[in-house]
Amino acid sequence: MAAQATAHCLTGCAIGEIVGMAIGTALAWHNVPTMILAIVLAFAFGYSLTMRGVLRAGLDVRSALRVALAADTVSITIMELADNGTIALFPGAMDATLSDALFWISLALSFVVAFLLTTPVNKWMIARGKGHAVVHQYH
Repeated sequence: MAAQATAHCLTGCAIGEIVGMAIGTALAWHNVPTMILAIVLAFAFGYSLTMRGVLRAGLDVRSALRVALAADTVSITIMELADNGTIALFPGAMDATLSDALFWISLALSFVVAFLLTTPVNKWMIARGKGHAVVHQYH
């Protein structure tokens, strides 16, 4: 269950990260604004994927947002720290462009690192009825 929850969360984070990094890189933004955009979009896409599911289950928007915040905030935060930290430490990754293999390789590696670091946290939280355990009552 923790691996599924992490994969779900990683999907939203990855969409946001890729879109944010692609926009920032394509517009030749500096590293910090690009990273900020990617992080903001990762949270937005991560929360929206969870909200989509609980809205389908019949919750109103306000309740769905509360569930998404409770379910995903810790997970997305850890993922963002892990994947952005990996990219920041990967030699040359911060200066790679969209056409560089290094851009995509470092991004893929950062998602693997984020998944590996976040899964045990999600397992711990689910075992205590927190995190994605909050969402499961609506599925």
